[in-house]
Amino acid sequence: MAPAVLRRRTQAPKPQLQNSSTDYVCEECGSGGNAAELLLCDKCDGGYHLYCLRPILPAVPKGYWFCPECSNHKKLKRFPLVQTKIIDFFRIRKSLETVEVLNQDIRKKRKRSTSIAVSKKKRKLLAFNPSEDPSRRLEQMASLATALTATGTEFSNELTYLPDMAPRSANRPDLEKGGMQVLSKEDTETLNLCKRMMERGEWPPLLVVFDHKEGFTVQADRFIKDLTIITEYVGDVDYLQNRENDDGDSMMTLLSSSDPSQSLVICPDKHSNIARFINGINNHTPVGKKKQNLKCVRFNVDGECRVLLIANRDIPKGERLYYDYNGSENEYPTEHFV
Repeated sequence: MAPAVLRRRTQAPKPQLQNSSTDYVCEECGSGGNAAELLLCDKCDGGYHLYCLRPILPAVPKGYWFCPECSNHKKLKRFPLVQTKIIDFFRIRKSLETVEVLNQDIRKKRKRSTSIAVSKKKRKLLAFNPSEDPSRRLEQMASLATALTATGTEFSNELTYLPDMAPRSANRPDLEKGGMQVLSKEDTETLNLCKRMMERGEWPPLLVVFDHKEGFTVQADRFIKDLTIITEYVGDVDYLQNRENDDGDSMMTLLSSSDPSQSLVICPDKHSNIARFINGINNHTPVGKKKQNLKCVRFNVDGECRVLLIANRDIPKGERLYYDYNGSENEYPTEHFV
């Protein structure tokens, strides 16, 4: 739920109050003001402001839109808290009962590598620290499975390349405008360690929750140390020019090329992981910016562009995760975000 690039590639306007009158009024607040942000249902013609909807919409949809009364959204059903179902859903290689034995050496290695205080100057990345209780990890995985199922999305923890979209050969860091920073060998090993832990059932300490205002959102389920790798942003890779009129609200810049026709984006609507549900901040206000606890960074990892979400400060248990997905581009309007 954290888009990084706007399809039309335009500068986001600063928030403005509009007092223009209209023949339509918002069904929630009763006002006809801010007409540019008043959506009309394509079935009943009822009006709703973007910021009056729950969850809030960040921008006017480009296609058909139906109000809450006409959309017939099914009530959320929690994913079954059954070990076998969760193992199958996430394609975990080993059963959770044997995970503790299989990963003793990995945990010892991680403990040795992170026992020394890490200075920000070195920018050494840390692997996430899973919850010790396997049943709690089941809860965490079930929360993500619930969100993915509700949005009709298939779980994937890697970038995916589909026919009629960008091929893997197009993912070339050397095309990055101004160059792309290379992930160090040590940090690449840490990233791969995170991937292996997840494949064996050691899950990041993250919980997906549903908020009536923000929609699906993610919170820390235990203390997370500064510079910890939270997740990689994954999904289907496509050329930006193919997505300029796309209505998806979660596209992420993967490659920003000097030649616009070679720029790539990640589209997590069909295949994605927990990054899909980490929300952006309202970066129009100082209060919003203070909520930022993650940084989105693009790296050259073994000759491919990759996007990582990394903790930029210590995050206490229960705190929701936010990052400024606009980065330096400032292309997506965020004035209505929490």
